[in-house]
Amino acid sequence: MNKPVPEPLEPKQVTARAHAVVAADRFPQLATIDGDQPRLRPVSPVKTDGFTIFVANLRSYHKTVEIAANPNVELCYMDSGHDQVRITGVAEIVADRDILQAIWDSNPLLRQYLGTIDNPALIVYRIRPTQVRYMQEWALEYFEVPLGDA
Repeated sequence: MNKPVPEPLEPKQVTARAHAVVAADRFPQLATIDGDQPRLRPVSPVKTDGFTIFVANLRSYHKTVEIAANPNVELCYMDSGHDQVRITGVAEIVADRDILQAIWDSNPLLRQYLGTIDNPALIVYRIRPTQVRYMQEWALEYFEVPLGDA
C-alpha cells in the first residue's frame, strides 16, 4: 500500500482552510488542566469570531474550577477529511452584557435549558487565541495561521 500524499498547499490558503475546518466541526475538543492532569471534552461553541471562540458552561461543571486555576486551554477542531485546527489560547469569563445578550438571543438551547440570561448557573468563556495551527490529513506537519488574518 502506498503512503498517502497530501495535496500541495500554498501558504496563502492556510487561513481559509483553517476557517473552513472550524466552521465544519460543531463539537471541537477542549483541553484544560486539572492540577497536573490534562482533561479533554467535547464542547459546542455558542459564537465564533474568526479564531476567537465562545463556549457556554455551567458554573457547577469541573472545567470551571480548572479554567479558574489555569486559563490556558486548547481547542482541537477536525473536519470530515481529518484536516485539523488547533487553537491555543486563554479563556476568560465574558461579562459584556451586549455580547452575552447576542449569544443568548441566537441560542434557543441555552434559553430552553437555562430559562433566563440572568441564571447564575450560566458562564460564558471567550477563548482568545495565542496560536492557531492547521494540519492537512497525512501532511503530519502544522502550518502556523497568522493571527492577524483571524
